[in-house]
Amino acid sequence: MKNRPFNGDSEEITIISNGVKIEGKVSSTGNIRVDGSLQGDLNSRGNVTVGEQGDIKGEIVANIVTIGGRVVGTINAKEKLILESKCSLKGDIVTKVLVIEAGAKFDGKSSMEDGKEVITPSATLHLKTENKPA
Repeated sequence: MKNRPFNGDSEEITIISNGVKIEGKVSSTGNIRVDGSLQGDLNSRGNVTVGEQGDIKGEIVANIVTIGGRVVGTINAKEKLILESKCSLKGDIVTKVLVIEAGAKFDGKSSMEDGKEVITPSATLHLKTENKPA
């Protein structure tokens, strides 16, 4: 199989094809595309794409995660998470950038971290108190 461009890079891609079912943890230093079924955690130092036929029940950790299929579990996308129009995600997410296309289904909590200082509700209240006109 030839190297294919993936998000601008020419790298090897591991493909879990439609009809393939895996139970257990999957780890990779490269990119992974899931068009089959995975019941277990997926950890990649590269990017993860879940195709429209893909189905994952477990935690996903990767740089960029693109979901077109079904995922039940938490997602930690270090750079960006893309929820395509036909995706269904049930679980909490942590990412710097979140893209949700029209039609995507998401049920869970989201947390967007970018390394900046997070203002807590008590700090916000304190700031508002200081800025009141006399």
